[in-house]
Amino acid sequence: MEIKDVVFVYQMVEEMDIAWHSRVHNHNQREYEIHYFLQGEGKFKTGNTLFNITKGSLFLTAPFEEHSITSTNLDKPLTYYAVLIKTSERDFDIDQLLQDELNNSKYYNIGSNYRFFFEEIREKGLSVNINLQKSAIHQFLSFLYQLSEEPKEISGIDRENIHIEKALMVMQNSIFTEINLDDLAGKLKLNNSYFIRLFKKKMKITPMKYYTRLKVEAAASMLISSNMHIYEIGERLNFYSEFHFSRVFKNFTGLSPKQYRLDYRQFNQKNC
Repeated sequence: MEIKDVVFVYQMVEEMDIAWHSRVHNHNQREYEIHYFLQGEGKFKTGNTLFNITKGSLFLTAPFEEHSITSTNLDKPLTYYAVLIKTSERDFDIDQLLQDELNNSKYYNIGSNYRFFFEEIREKGLSVNINLQKSAIHQFLSFLYQLSEEPKEISGIDRENIHIEKALMVMQNSIFTEINLDDLAGKLKLNNSYFIRLFKKKMKITPMKYYTRLKVEAAASMLISSNMHIYEIGERLNFYSEFHFSRVFKNFTGLSPKQYRLDYRQFNQKNC
């Protein structure tokens, strides 16, 4: 099994963003996709079945099965993770597990406490480090096996991860505002130094650098999926100036906002 891609979509509100993520699409042979929704209201259609999206919803889709996401309330935009996995011919047991689950149920409500789990899968699964990639595969495979058990609850949330889970929620919900380290640690009722050590131990990055990266990821999405001016995107994300926004964006992506918009819009047009 391999993790082919992990995508985090924060507040699906831009018109082009909604159109892209709402498109009816499917995946190739031996490719399965898992969507996990953190917030928002909408509809998830897989095959001929239409489900309501609620907080904590998780959906499993099969190879070649057409599916789509529709936002039904722009005041409550959708935020979710999507994980695309691919099995090999040697993965008979995994294929059987996934097919059994698809035959039993394509929808689960696992609650909203798996933000850190999916973020960790994203960090490790997309890492250039082979060992981290393997770790993510084993973690996600364990998750899938637990998903098959009754009742539909997944155990094993590490108590130490609860603070990280809350921190991720606060940061993800503060992308369009501003929060500093004192505010963040205060909301968690932790002192700054302990919080930094804990966060870096789990996420391999400091909390404020991670928060800045979330803003850059939101900016990247807006550059591709909206016609907002670059300075407007910087202002919306609370950067000090257009120059500050461009400098930070280039530090994380290697491209200026203008070049990023040009390159990735052309890429999307070729691959639609």
